Amino acid sequence: MIQTKKAKALGSSGLNQGGLSNIPGKEAAKAFEKAGWQAIGQVGSHLVTVKTGVRVNLSIPQHKELAIGVLRKLIGLSGMNVDELLKLL
Repeated sequence: MIQTKKAKALGSSGLNQGGLSNIPGKEAAKAFEKAGWQAIGQVGSHLVTVKTGVRVNLSIPQHKELAIGVLRKLIGLSGMNVDELLKLL
């Protein structure tokens, strides 16, 4: 089987970063809410969420599609991993 450069870069599964591609901000916000994060307001196009016992706030962009780096940063700040977030979507 011949793979394109893009397929090689994405890995054998063809999913970018474990399935993190094409996730809208609203879906990401719902997933974080299922994990216990509560929306406290919005600043511009970013939903600000907090969680009891956690010192950081998550600022989730409400864009049509979130960049993979943004999602990975939000996942890291929340204390979750990629698989946990994907299960909540």
